[in-house]
Amino acid sequence: MPSLKEIKGRIASVNSTRKITSAMKMVASSKLHHAQVAIQNMLPYETMLEHILKSFLAAEAEAQTIYDQERPVKRAALLVFSSNSSLCGGFNANIIKMMSHALDEYDKTIGRDNVEIYPIGRKVYEKARKMGLKIQGEYSALADKPNVQECIEIAMELGRKFAEGEIDKVELIYHHFKSAGSQVLTRKTFLPIDIEEELERDHERDLTSVIATKESQEYLKKRGEKEHTQVEENVKPLNDNFLVEPDMDTVLSQLIPKLAHLMLYTALLDSNASEHAARMVAMQTATDNADELLRELNLQYNKSRQQAITSELLDIVGGSVNN
Repeated sequence: MPSLKEIKGRIASVNSTRKITSAMKMVASSKLHHAQVAIQNMLPYETMLEHILKSFLAAEAEAQTIYDQERPVKRAALLVFSSNSSLCGGFNANIIKMMSHALDEYDKTIGRDNVEIYPIGRKVYEKARKMGLKIQGEYSALADKPNVQECIEIAMELGRKFAEGEIDKVELIYHHFKSAGSQVLTRKTFLPIDIEEELERDHERDLTSVIATKESQEYLKKRGEKEHTQVEENVKPLNDNFLVEPDMDTVLSQLIPKLAHLMLYTALLDSNASEHAARMVAMQTATDNADELLRELNLQYNKSRQQAITSELLDIVGGSVNN
């Protein structure tokens, strides 16, 4: 059995660790709030762009652009979003696992030597370099500070390669942020763009709360269903009475690249918010575990202390009887 001094030292050590995890949880919570605000600021542009594209689809336009034409895949690219730091649960491990799974699939068809990796985040960059993959650039700064201009540059580079036939398919691997307690690991096609599928993707996000308890998530889910029902009741039909100048193909050739830019920037914001949410949950779990460990250590300390006092009393009583 450990001595009282050892138990006391362990209690002090766990207390210090608990202070760190609690502070990291509060920092992650603050960063999560800023990430949610960034997503919220992007939503009006997303809503208007989707409104325009849905209006075009409602007109049953059969316009085709080079960015939505499928072709046999001989070369591919993967945009993989991770974090720059650890202590965020299985956030990075899940991303790397899905990237490895995607590479195994391509290995059976085109070979992983024909797959380019665009790593957004230091963790996936280090893993890709260790695996000897074909890395195109290093974008660790984007993982900490999302920048729409850099996202547009990456999207334009990928669009150029796709248009010139250097790559035939581009996929995104990232976490879709649904709420502070739920981040969905997602793998979807970036190029060629399926407009209808992209417009019908999951838009559900809770951008108002940083609470990750089960009860709060159930409450938010019920509230979200109620608000969604109210929106459906008040929804207005799209106005498809419009004139297109100069022609549908030209307009779509301008809109679809903007949709690609939006897809990439949205994935970055989702990944950034998911990282902070995962770290907040991980640090909250660590803090709770530290509280439980402190409770057990204090109980053990009190038992050992009581046992030591009892032993001393027995020694004193035994000595007095002998005398």
